[in-house]
Amino acid sequence: MKQPTRDKILLLLLSGVALGFAYSPNRYRKILRITGKEWKRINEEELRRGIRNCYRSKLIKEKDNPDGTTTIELTEKGKMRVLTYDFNKMEIKQKEWDRKWRAVIFDIPEKLRWGRDSLRKKLKNLGFCEFQKSVFVFPYDCKDEIDFIIEFFKMRRYVRYGVFDYVDNEPHLKEFFRLK
Repeated sequence: MKQPTRDKILLLLLSGVALGFAYSPNRYRKILRITGKEWKRINEEELRRGIRNCYRSKLIKEKDNPDGTTTIELTEKGKMRVLTYDFNKMEIKQKEWDRKWRAVIFDIPEKLRWGRDSLRKKLKNLGFCEFQKSVFVFPYDCKDEIDFIIEFFKMRRYVRYGVFDYVDNEPHLKEFFRLK
């Protein structure tokens, strides 16, 4: 089976979980819109093969319900595969700048250096400006992406996210991000 098909199947299953946690109608519609587009792009035969292979790889499992229906669930291994796939494709959409600065601030202990270095590398890859060694700044809304990254590295207790109206070296940041 092609890797993208398998990963797409896992993402589609995870989107079902995401719908359960959607806290607003707009978020709900956005998940449905994205899921619908991806669903239409999967070839039916590839889908059958892909689901079969996901069972064999222990990425999904079947659960029989008392009412006679069957539920397909992601296993922990499947969830990790989805997170990794999504993590590698992540990018932050740059809309019109709202004149606010987003800051990611962290103080990660030396014993978790791998996490600190990985977080720093991911923020740089996403286009953040390194303000200080453990402070990164970005001009566009990115809270969902930062939450995802923090959970991915399991660093929630060490990382803070803030939105600021004013930064004293704004001209430097505007130049860095090519803003007006």
